[in-house]
Amino acid sequence: MNIRLAVPDEAPALWVIRNQAIRSGCRESYGATVVDAWTPDRMPEGYREAVQDNPFYVVEDEGGKPVATGYLDIHTASVEAIFTLPEWGGKGCAGMIINAVIAEARRRKFRVITLEATPNAAGFYLRHGFVAVREKLLPSKLAQADLRCVEMALELD
Repeated sequence: MNIRLAVPDEAPALWVIRNQAIRSGCRESYGATVVDAWTPDRMPEGYREAVQDNPFYVVEDEGGKPVATGYLDIHTASVEAIFTLPEWGGKGCAGMIINAVIAEARRRKFRVITLEATPNAAGFYLRHGFVAVREKLLPSKLAQADLRCVEMALELD
């Protein structure tokens, strides 16, 4: 496995990874109706902009195919879009992404980074040093619902 920065032309393939990860991992937390609305096949153009405007990482398999994604939103100092293809779960891909995001945040001299974790992902972030700040409902236009999440933060050295 290799980690590298994504390029905007890859955005549609990365959107597929996002959708597959949400469809596989979030049904128990949010239910089928919300997950279906949250994962449209058509990618919003803002997603391509996120790939272009931020350090957006991908882990690729031995053949160079992306299998996991995630990025540091440089405007909000937040961790976003860490998703792994279901068949690649448990192989360390998300760990590679979060470590790269944390290293990038340190390079940029951010003092704290934040994120909003889905309930099924909160334990992963706790294991990587984040602390839970509070539970909250996050309004999602895409899902057409308020998504229960855990607001988390990591203080950087």
